[in-house]
Amino acid sequence: MPNNEQIVQELYAAAEGHGTDPAKFVSMFSENGYMRDMPSGTEFRGEAIGKSIAGFVSAFPDVHREVLTTCVAENVVVVELTIQGTHTGELALPSGALAPTGKTIDVPCCDVFYLENGKVTAFHCYKIDSVMLQQLGVGTE
Repeated sequence: MPNNEQIVQELYAAAEGHGTDPAKFVSMFSENGYMRDMPSGTEFRGEAIGKSIAGFVSAFPDVHREVLTTCVAENVVVVELTIQGTHTGELALPSGALAPTGKTIDVPCCDVFYLENGKVTAFHCYKIDSVMLQQLGVGTE
């Protein structure tokens, strides 16, 4: 059985632009596991987790997570990373859809994973949405 850090690495691989596998991503969560976007407070469970990942990859087909630091403490894995990609697809925002801008993003992020028995029970994503929106030119005109 892979260790918790390896499970998180596998989870990230299933969410990369080239090789996205939303079904695999979802399968790595426990039955009651969830993913929470901390800036918005939005929580995803079950198939909604996969739809969220697929939606982001649709907006950024070349999305890549550049891992900077990983810390593991028993059943918790904390990852400092940047989310990189090119905005070539429609991005769903609370204010409506953002048409492709062709701009690139390099967004600071910190992910906290809680795992039990080889499955993710909770994934808290602290990405800095204001940086992403600024990089996409939203609200700068």
